[in-house]
Amino acid sequence: MSISPFFRTLRSAYQAEIDDLTFDSEGKNVLRQRLAQRRKELPFLLQMLELSPEMVSVIFHQGFRFKLPAAMDHLVEHESEDLPEWSSFGDAISMAPWAQELANTVLNEPKGEWFLSVAAGLEYLYGKPDRAQASADDNEDHENGDNEDEQDSDRRDDSDGEDDGDERAGEEAGADWMVEQGFDRKD
Repeated sequence: MSISPFFRTLRSAYQAEIDDLTFDSEGKNVLRQRLAQRRKELPFLLQMLELSPEMVSVIFHQGFRFKLPAAMDHLVEHESEDLPEWSSFGDAISMAPWAQELANTVLNEPKGEWFLSVAAGLEYLYGKPDRAQASADDNEDHENGDNEDEQDSDRRDDSDGEDDGDERAGEEAGADWMVEQGFDRKD
């Protein structure tokens, strides 16, 4: 599966957003409560659909069921401006009733279809193991590999470093936007 730079950058931000919502300061899992609260904030969040789709997409966490993984693999290969129409996913995705209600509200927005495609792609990727992590796990399992395997691993590590810069830039842009909205910087 190939993931576009657009989805690769948003994937890490989406995972971080879910992680931030999961535990409170005492270490209790409060994801369900925080997601319920975030879903109630949908009217406010609608203005962030295009600027911070990863922050809004979490409202659909665990609301999609992916019936055709190949269609989702195809979706996440696309860049932001080339995403397939949301209506083309009728056979590929089913939604929980509560998620369908949220989607109906989102679809009334000018960028609603685009956003739902992004949200579905992010949730799909969230449920799939990260290839870089899977490669690292495989390398640990094969510690007795020869020097050629180590060189291949080094090459993969070098190419992954380029994506880290893109991810950091996206995260920094998101942090700057949050500061502009009146939130404190998390650094």
